[in-house]
Amino acid sequence: MSEIIEPKPSEPTDRYVAPTGLASTVTNRIVGVLARLGVAPSGCYDLQVPGRVSGELRTTPVNVLDLDGERYLVAARGRTQWVRNVRAGGSVSLRRGRRTEPVTLVELDDERKPELIRAYLTRWAWQVATFDEGLAPDSTDAEILDAAPGMPVFAVR
Repeated sequence: MSEIIEPKPSEPTDRYVAPTGLASTVTNRIVGVLARLGVAPSGCYDLQVPGRVSGELRTTPVNVLDLDGERYLVAARGRTQWVRNVRAGGSVSLRRGRRTEPVTLVELDDERKPELIRAYLTRWAWQVATFDEGLAPDSTDAEILDAAPGMPVFAVR
């Protein structure tokens, strides 16, 4: 079960659903290894970004949403460590197997999120159902917009 850290009303982007338990940690490590080997489920990559304090390379498995020829990262858990590191700047790469692709991540405004979050949930709801604010692929735009400030979305360039 995930621990939900609720944001203060004045700080909607501080929402963060922390992974809890050994199963979550082990699953992330296994998926990260599978992405580095190039055999993870379709759309799964290893995100590589320097830590905002240490500068050391940090990696985490992410699902890259491909929609209409564009790619996006949705942070369903909210303001995660990788989101904080990306916002701090530095070079970012997506790795899958032997291929490491340097990318630029551009954070999107809330108004652009409903279609992307809906597509993300359609594809990965089974993975993120415990920390997606109760959203589902059939949630209304208004429901998704209510949750959007706490779910960062980045265009992958």
